[in-house]
Amino acid sequence: MKAYTYIEKGKFALTDKPKPELKETTDAIVRVTLSSICTSDLHIKHGSVPRAVPGITVGHEMVGVVEQTGSDVRDVKPGDRVTVNVETFCGECFYCKHGYVNNCTSADGGWALGCRIDGGQTEYVRVPLATQGLNHIPDRVTDEQALFVGDVLATGFWAARISEITKEDTVLIIGAGPTGICTLLCVMLKQPKRIIVCEPSEERRNFVKEHYPEVLTTTPNECRDFVVSHSDHGGADRVIEVAGAKDTFQLAWQCARPNAIVTVVALYDEPQVLPLPDMYGKNLTFKTGGVDGCDCEEVLHLIEQGKIDTTPLITHRFPLSQIEEAYRIFENKEDGVIKIAIY
Repeated sequence: MKAYTYIEKGKFALTDKPKPELKETTDAIVRVTLSSICTSDLHIKHGSVPRAVPGITVGHEMVGVVEQTGSDVRDVKPGDRVTVNVETFCGECFYCKHGYVNNCTSADGGWALGCRIDGGQTEYVRVPLATQGLNHIPDRVTDEQALFVGDVLATGFWAARISEITKEDTVLIIGAGPTGICTLLCVMLKQPKRIIVCEPSEERRNFVKEHYPEVLTTTPNECRDFVVSHSDHGGADRVIEVAGAKDTFQLAWQCARPNAIVTVVALYDEPQVLPLPDMYGKNLTFKTGGVDGCDCEEVLHLIEQGKIDTTPLITHRFPLSQIEEAYRIFENKEDGVIKIAIY
């Protein structure tokens, strides 16, 4: 089968690999019907993910059909349409039982697919700990509607949940890339008083204006003044930093009002500075970390009910045979690209 493979720093290639087989009784084999390219894949390509293993098939955003299950897999069977969680987790350790599946202590736990083991930009994928890592796609939900459930949409849903948003809040979201827009959709479910999206790209600001006209937009250079003039207490009540650019962490805390919550779900290429003397007296609460994909079933139900629709984010579609061109467009942000579906 064809598989898009991490060869070495700076190089991916479409290679031939054997179809995966079950290794553990908790595994499932899934035939991939759609996958997508994530910015995290680019981080692997450029060497920003040290734990990524050369030789693995990349890709951790996918949906498909169950082909085979191990004897200990529950709740899914061959023929089921499923989403695949970006994280693998045991469901039994301290962290899993408390809903912190990103910190699962299993040897297979955490971000494994497309990083430490073969992922989903291919034809078939082996999913460890499949009982926890696969979720049924409702009959009324298409593959494209479900494509982002296991990663960027799970990230956005988690970020909105832990930000403790109320109906009186002004919420600032920094970044209108795929994860930023997924975060926006989930913040909208909380019905805050006001939502502001900060994004340098005019093209992406226009995307937000077109699809979510009630949302205010601004640029990084104008953001601080804009937030002050469009909030009730001198800054945003909640800030969610999704962009992970050079100066966006600083922008996040600077735009927050005193006693605000700043949620950071961005993945940075470099360490960030926490200038405590400068922020002394703001009494900020910081919440940080990667996606905690424990709400996928709830998210699928919200999609089924028409309360979340991420299909406008799919701006391009390519067959697996043309994945190199898809990556070129995605990495260079050409042609208005937001997300690409690979079939």
